[in-house]
Amino acid sequence: MVAVNALVAHQDAEGSITLKHEVVDESFLPEGDVQIAVEYSGVNYKDALAISPKGGVARSYPLIPGIDVAGTVTASASADFAVGDKVVAHGYDIGTGRHGGYADTARYPADYLVKLEALTTAQAAAIGTAGFTAAMSVNAIRANGVRPQDGAVLVTGATGGVGSVSVDLLASLGYEVIASTGKTDAHDFLMRLGATEVIGRLPEEGEKIRPLGKSRWAAVVDSVGGDTLAYALSTLNYGGVAAISGLARSADLPTTVMPFILRGVTLVGIDSVMLRIDKRREMWQSIATDLMPRHLDDITHDISILEAPDTLRTIIGGGVTGRTRVVVRDGF
Repeated sequence: MVAVNALVAHQDAEGSITLKHEVVDESFLPEGDVQIAVEYSGVNYKDALAISPKGGVARSYPLIPGIDVAGTVTASASADFAVGDKVVAHGYDIGTGRHGGYADTARYPADYLVKLEALTTAQAAAIGTAGFTAAMSVNAIRANGVRPQDGAVLVTGATGGVGSVSVDLLASLGYEVIASTGKTDAHDFLMRLGATEVIGRLPEEGEKIRPLGKSRWAAVVDSVGGDTLAYALSTLNYGGVAAISGLARSADLPTTVMPFILRGVTLVGIDSVMLRIDKRREMWQSIATDLMPRHLDDITHDISILEAPDTLRTIIGGGVTGRTRVVVRDGF
């Protein structure tokens, strides 16, 4: 039997959750066609929820968190993957109901995996779930007919993983990007990514959200939810598109039908979790080409796997900017 180094989350009888380094037997891992030597994972809002009491995403404990997994195949019972293949996995129940990337070894069904051809495992992990969601959001805006000449695109929560990659992708495709953030020190960071203008959180303090406000944006990429999304919907141009993927501020949506029936606004839900594997693989091919973030290195910073518990405690309060890549290989 092979020893597996992992960060394992346990929940006690009172509901408290601890996350600590353990050495477990490989039988601790679930069944799967393909075994991976994990090289990188990531830090995502969902990872923090998985180790938060009442976080609502973990199905059971003990659990190895880490919804992003990138590494090298070490054993395979699938004809689609060979030893030595570089792969990325995310979505489905990884890191929530099935052990995730915060371990040096992982095992998954073959239809969870994407073979990396043009990207390295380091690049794939830097993009991760957040970057993948950003690419899906930008694709949705383009698929719904919004062109760069149609007007500015608002990105809310712009310093987060989804937001920062969205700013980068949209700017690289020629869109005018308005980046909204509550972080007053993030102006230079967002301008380097290609934002045309950086503004504060929306709505501004004391500003009333009207059923229909003044048209301001051709589209919005939103990972915030709540009154921020309600404001964005009410201020979209005629035929505008809102690609939404998160609820960092709230799951509530205090809006009316007015933007939809009077301005023809489209609300597109973005879900990377249950996306079919064929569509997932197609999206990764696009990411490797026309949807590759130009400033991925600027967006990404690395931490060691043993730093992950402390970093996860800061992300809930918005204390993480850009993408945090977790270096698993040789990190324990």
